[in-house]
Amino acid sequence: MRLHRNLVYTTIDALNAIFNEGEYADKVVARSLKKDKRWGSSDRKFVAETIYEIVRWKRLYSEIAEVKEPFDRENLWRIFAVWAVLRGYPIPDWRQLDGTPERKIKGRFDELSKIRTFKESIPDWMDELGVKELGEKVWSKEIAAQNQPAKVILRVNTLKTTKEKLKAILMDLNIETEYLKDQPDALVLKERANVFLTDAFKKGLFEVQDANSQLVAAFLDVKPGMRVVDTCAGAGGKTLHIASLMENKGQLIAMDLYESKLKQLKLRAKRNSAFNIEYRIIDSTKVIKKLHEKADRVLIDAPCSGLGVLKRNPDAKWKLQPEFIDNIRKVQAEVLENYSKIVKPGGKLVYATCSILPSENQEQVQRFLTTEIGKQFQFIEDRKILASESGFDGFYMALLERKKV
Repeated sequence: MRLHRNLVYTTIDALNAIFNEGEYADKVVARSLKKDKRWGSSDRKFVAETIYEIVRWKRLYSEIAEVKEPFDRENLWRIFAVWAVLRGYPIPDWRQLDGTPERKIKGRFDELSKIRTFKESIPDWMDELGVKELGEKVWSKEIAAQNQPAKVILRVNTLKTTKEKLKAILMDLNIETEYLKDQPDALVLKERANVFLTDAFKKGLFEVQDANSQLVAAFLDVKPGMRVVDTCAGAGGKTLHIASLMENKGQLIAMDLYESKLKQLKLRAKRNSAFNIEYRIIDSTKVIKKLHEKADRVLIDAPCSGLGVLKRNPDAKWKLQPEFIDNIRKVQAEVLENYSKIVKPGGKLVYATCSILPSENQEQVQRFLTTEIGKQFQFIEDRKILASESGFDGFYMALLERKKV
């Protein structure tokens, strides 16, 4: 087990882009992996995992390294040295790693691991908010779970294949998967693999989608032949799942504020053979008004803090600000009031977020039910899913039904 200079240099460059230039970790990792065509799978694995780990533990490692932001290259090397020591790598005789204090690093780690904000490597404000909304005990378990790397979960595209067939196809490629209890369309990878390079992916036999994210479309209770509206479709992971549950029968309207996201969804839908989707950009209030009381089912996958998906997006810990959460709560309330009008009497609505905060979830739903439009709905059920209990992403979903006149 030794460190290779070109892989480490790539990692340092990537950390500079994420920490100092505000780039998103997933984009930087994707770019870094294309840097050298000669790299094998273990090289690429080292680069991707090391970048994500250092991003995840930024506060802890920088405190141990005694460096403060903005990090210059020397600081980044010191942070990297902390990672290498704690991961048990022998420190090579390189100029940048000269004088790495191994015993001191281990001692500081033991000391700081007694304080939750360092142990879980989170900003103070996030820790205070988590305790306030979930309580000390639940928050401690939840943030520890959110620091575990995310598993790779596939959602079988039932428009094209079955779970059993896909499992066999991947097995032939030496990609082992397991079934998930109570998840009809999910397969879990036993070990991480770049499934996007497989023919099975290119032919649209599956999408990569977290297990708990897959629960949302099923919760909406869609049936073939219905008119369904996904109001915040984005790049369309849940839209495509809804299309498969509708068996391509009926009308599925995918809406978003951003044309670029819908373009991405169009490409994915083509690959998935999902043909019952219409695309509408929300560029004025008219787009929503035209659909008032027209839909059997409406999904509001609302914009949120993303505090349920930190294991998947560890850089969100550093990019997120308390003001953003305050603002997003106002947006959620507006979206719920405006888009709920699309549901026809007797129709159903799901409000969902990938947050674990009650103020973004059940409190939003309770507040909505007291509004003029909200009084026309009745609450059916909700699900509060924590990463610490499920092992997957944190999610919330509430099912409401519009009363018949």
